[in-house]
Amino acid sequence: MDYDITIIGSGPAGYVSAIRAGQLGMKVALIEKNRVGGLCLNWGCIPSKAMIESAKFYRRVVKDAAKFGIEGIDRKKISFNYTKAMNRANSIVKRLTKGIEFLLKKNNVELILGEARILDEHNVSAGNRLLSSKYILIATGSTFKPITPGREYETSIQQFYEMKDMPERIVIYGYDAPSVEVAQMLAFIDRKVTLLVPNDTIMPLADDFLKDYALRLLKKEKIDVLLGATRDKIKVEKGKITYEDRVIEYDLLLNLSNRQAILPQTDIDLRMDVDFLWTNDNLQTSVDNIFAAGDVNGKSRFAHISSAEGLFVINWISGVKKELDFSKFPLNMYTHPEMAQIGLTEQQLRERGIDYKVSEFSLSANGKALAEGSNEGVVRILSETKYGEVLGVQIVADDATDMISEAAAYLQLESTIYDVASTVHAHPTISEAFMEAGFEAVDKAIHK
Repeated sequence: MDYDITIIGSGPAGYVSAIRAGQLGMKVALIEKNRVGGLCLNWGCIPSKAMIESAKFYRRVVKDAAKFGIEGIDRKKISFNYTKAMNRANSIVKRLTKGIEFLLKKNNVELILGEARILDEHNVSAGNRLLSSKYILIATGSTFKPITPGREYETSIQQFYEMKDMPERIVIYGYDAPSVEVAQMLAFIDRKVTLLVPNDTIMPLADDFLKDYALRLLKKEKIDVLLGATRDKIKVEKGKITYEDRVIEYDLLLNLSNRQAILPQTDIDLRMDVDFLWTNDNLQTSVDNIFAAGDVNGKSRFAHISSAEGLFVINWISGVKKELDFSKFPLNMYTHPEMAQIGLTEQQLRERGIDYKVSEFSLSANGKALAEGSNEGVVRILSETKYGEVLGVQIVADDATDMISEAAAYLQLESTIYDVASTVHAHPTISEAFMEAGFEAVDKAIHK
């Protein structure tokens, strides 16, 4: 065998697993047909968060500068320069891409640019080369399913984040966290946004508490949210969409709907699970030495979970065989304020017949949140009633996507609500809300 492992796709699952395999001394080939970093780095996670930050900055200057004692700003002269904001996002992407290429080289990963074709369980062709390896890892990601069969009139996420300007009327067809994030971002820069949802709810993986909170945020920004708009119920034409008795005019239709796997060319039969590659609990496909990690297998669409799956595969083939516990992976939503959750939701606890308690603490009573002017939010802990074990956490806060890591540690260590209450947090910090929610579960929050 020429290589220990051949990895197809260099997104969060592919490049992370390649680096880890290289660190363990494996001989690694990493094949990429487009850009290192995949969809997440180049057209998703990173540019979207950069643009969200620009939009938040703009909104805060316009709305809150006077509250913070800043005078002399003429609101009529303030505008959002989409091109400059996008240039900033692209510069961040370029820096991170170079960093990944450096790490691949540092860890002796051979990067091969070209389109891969799986010939059999050990051989892959790419770039006029034949690569033979003991294992193959498919990490080719996924794409949004077309709104109409020919994708007429729709804009892809790749096209969206390569635009230099943004039109006024935008329809987003989607339901998950990215749809909510982009809708809010566009509303912040004064665009008219409609969120057309092909489900009966938004963010289906989120606790109902967070779903309702997100809907309130969208309503606050005057974003129209139309639920139940399945493909068979909408008529898409150039410049307008008809749904029931509504005609929605648009300048741009962004497709962020449900996804399907991007599959490499292959001469062997790999089992599918509807729109994704089937894998067992060890992320093996129907061919034992071929693995699939990341959203190509449909288990998750979050980049950090894709990376965790890639690391899991490398550990597994190295002899470190542990369970992949998805309940202990955080789910982040980069709204404003941010939202995050980990563990079981209230709905799951009820379905499993588990007796539980909800304890929460509002940021409206948190000193640092008030000082920052970011006191909208809450820390919410779900714990079982007998022993007090923490089973789930939901956070709404400006830094919820960072704060959730503390909750992840609690779940990983099977901590109880008493552990949370007895953990001393620095003052003043937003994270004090954890301690307060812990006290609320044990007896009574100090500042409530």
